[in-house]
Amino acid sequence: MFTDAAQVSAIDRLLGRERDLRHILGVFEQPAAGALLLSGDPGVGKSALLDAVARAATESGTRVLRAAGAEFEADVSYSALNQILLPLYDALDRLDPAGREAISVALGFGAGPPPKRLVVCNAALALVRSAAEAGPVLLIVDDLPWVDRASAAVFGFVARRLSGERIGFLAASRTGVGSFFDAGGLSSYELRALDEDSAARLVDQRFPELALPVRRRLLEAAQGNPLALLELPGALRADQRRAREILPALLPLSERLQSLFVSRVQALPAATRDLLLLATLDGTGDLGVLSAAARELTGEADLRALDAAEEDRLVGVSEPPRRLVFRHPLIMSAVVEAAPSSARRAAHRVLAQVSADRPEQRAWHLGEATLQPDEQVALLLERTARRILDRGDAVAAIAALTRAADLSPRNADRARRLSEAAYVGAEAIGALRSASALLADASRADPGQGMSLHSANAAVQLVLNSDGDLATAHRLLVGAIEEGDHGYDAEDPALIDALHFLLLLCNYGADEGLWEPYYRAVERLRPAPPPLLLVAARAWGDPARADAATLRELDEIIEGALQETDPARVVRVGTAALYPDRLAAVREAAWRLVRQGREGGPVRRHIGALLHLCLDDYHRGRWTEVLELSEEGLTLCERSGYAVCTWFSQYTKGLVNASRGDTETAHALADAMTNWAAPRGIREAVHCALHVHALADIADGDFDAAFGRLTAISPAGSFPPYVAHASWVFFEVVEAAVRTDRRAAAVAHVRALRETNVAGLSPRLGMMADCAEALVADDDVEAARLFARALATPDAERWPFSLARVRLAQGEWLRRSRALSESKAPLTAALKTFQQLDSAAWAERARKELRAAGRVVPHPDDRSGGVLTAQEREIAELAATGLTNKQIAERLFISHRTVGAHLYQIYPKLGIASRVALRDALRQRDSG
Repeated sequence: MFTDAAQVSAIDRLLGRERDLRHILGVFEQPAAGALLLSGDPGVGKSALLDAVARAATESGTRVLRAAGAEFEADVSYSALNQILLPLYDALDRLDPAGREAISVALGFGAGPPPKRLVVCNAALALVRSAAEAGPVLLIVDDLPWVDRASAAVFGFVARRLSGERIGFLAASRTGVGSFFDAGGLSSYELRALDEDSAARLVDQRFPELALPVRRRLLEAAQGNPLALLELPGALRADQRRAREILPALLPLSERLQSLFVSRVQALPAATRDLLLLATLDGTGDLGVLSAAARELTGEADLRALDAAEEDRLVGVSEPPRRLVFRHPLIMSAVVEAAPSSARRAAHRVLAQVSADRPEQRAWHLGEATLQPDEQVALLLERTARRILDRGDAVAAIAALTRAADLSPRNADRARRLSEAAYVGAEAIGALRSASALLADASRADPGQGMSLHSANAAVQLVLNSDGDLATAHRLLVGAIEEGDHGYDAEDPALIDALHFLLLLCNYGADEGLWEPYYRAVERLRPAPPPLLLVAARAWGDPARADAATLRELDEIIEGALQETDPARVVRVGTAALYPDRLAAVREAAWRLVRQGREGGPVRRHIGALLHLCLDDYHRGRWTEVLELSEEGLTLCERSGYAVCTWFSQYTKGLVNASRGDTETAHALADAMTNWAAPRGIREAVHCALHVHALADIADGDFDAAFGRLTAISPAGSFPPYVAHASWVFFEVVEAAVRTDRRAAAVAHVRALRETNVAGLSPRLGMMADCAEALVADDDVEAARLFARALATPDAERWPFSLARVRLAQGEWLRRSRALSESKAPLTAALKTFQQLDSAAWAERARKELRAAGRVVPHPDDRSGGVLTAQEREIAELAATGLTNKQIAERLFISHRTVGAHLYQIYPKLGIASRVALRDALRQRDSG
């Protein structure tokens, strides 16, 4: 990617950066160049280093594509992506139609519906790869903290997929400053300040006239920061440089630099300041836009006034493409600070006039240019916010909505827009504190107005994620729905969102009484309720009574959602699919949400998708992935403030720990769930906690404790209406009842099971229902038939833990029925699966049953690996022939107590319980 001559030239041009440049250039000379993130303090020289690398790449024949974040364009989606891909405009035809359309709309080259983020990401990657066919390509992005969220997501997507390509990605960011760019997993390099010698040489080269005391003082103040070394002397008067005047008192470096930038900007001619202000507020660096805006502002399209700023090293013009580039972001801040508010408004006004073909930018500039309330401008901003939100950029949408609220003449409109901004903040990005403040502003704007649906939705999220209870949240949301002026229009997105939220509250409450206002509202929807609202209420809210027609509708909804990209709908469909065991069908869509979430997508939907993947993984036996994704969910909840979702990940993590036999951890997780959920009335979470507790009890062999916990969810002989979790614990209820001699309770529960459609929800649940019936069958023939039918379930291997539990139950039944030989096959198969799952407690159960049946089973705790000593082997062979301990002792001239002690060691090594199994154990050992 770089020739030797170009590398030497780059190193020579930057004083004191030889080591840094060699490292960076060396990274991209490796076969799998990939990406590198450069970080450093403000003014440390990151941009200069990027310039040197770009020049070396260009001199070596590498194509360089550049972009830089702009503070005043951080809310404009895909603005940075537009900069970096604009030179490839003529190559758009190489993309497939879908990619070409998506990237064209995202970059503002064409019109169309908002593109999906993943499609834009793939199209951008394909476009860069296409350019790399002609030679190496280097992507350079400066000022990552100011890159808009949408562009940052695309850059992150591309940067992670360059290994082995003839494409490099180099980006720079200030140390300690956050950005929308997710740097996880990418190589990084921190650019440090210049050493003392290099700093002194730089000052001497640029400012040879400095007096020694001044020079020393400046070197101390700059502390090796190149920008400060270059800028501090210029802020001093001539007499100060020559030590004829006392230097000002030492100020914090950041304040000194900011002050110096403002002074330099104010020293420029007025025409230059005007152009710099236009360029700063536009943020694209597009000289065409700047020229048009200058014509509107001054009547002159000539940009020669920028010469003064170029000479003062405030700006430069990149080649190619020809774009105005600020030397440092602080210059842009200084330009705005130096301009009076009237000048800023005038600049925004003319930028709006020249942005007729860029509606989002036009709306934003009009919003900033307008002082008095203006409904027309507010409406433009509100519409812009909707478009931005459809594109997935919630932060920019909130900014547009809040500005629209500021410009709203009517208090009701102001309150409505603030409420919507609060809802977007709480729903999409987890900005719960900001949402709370926005709701308070909305209430102050129109205190007499009832709660809107948006404000109610946001308020409910705040209630659930704080110390509020579910009953309060339910009452608040029902009131907003019933008192709203929506006319029960099924096309009203705010109303549908509210009803989905009410559906969630009803399920969380696990109380039949909560559902009546939900069904009343859904039935009033016109022209007809969305199918998902009805199906989810039955399949998720009360799955035990979900009939075949409901399940067919659910399957149709799932099929239609396979390519769905709306995060909310993906999670809602997945939630409806949860209890009927159809999460596998929405797995890929859930993974898309997780990937989007990791790149800055909606946090709440990211958490929901993680839950669905974890539950599907649990049933599939992918327990390591469950633990990994559960930890990701817990971290997300903690960082975002979504406390109400924490129990999702605690539940899935608890299931795995209980199933593996780590019962202490499982009980601790379940206690944490209960302690949080019980005071808030979130009974669904309490039921999930009881499920984890019960599994842990069963793992410990405490079936009596398990029965007590399970019947707190679903009393024996009953499947309470709208207690969804009852459909997932019925087998444990029956098993615990049987194992604690509560046969009547077990029979009653199986009888109640037959009166539901739980067995028809899914093949897995049907298999477990057959097994439950087998446990209470009146005769052996019927039990055998039911076990056989359970094990004949098509593709039962998809659910290894469930299948192994059925085999274990069958083996236990066979052994207790004295069918010892027949019991060994299902017990052995169960043991093998439990061992593969690292399910120690259940594996030990199977192992004990096999020993009781006389089967050789090596014990996992046998640290000797089952190896017999020579004397142990001899004793074992003699004992296998039927000799007594005394007879063996006589033959070997040892005491019979010594023989007994050896046999005590031999049995666990061979995995048996008595001498009866010795012959088979030794034969198997020899044949193996």
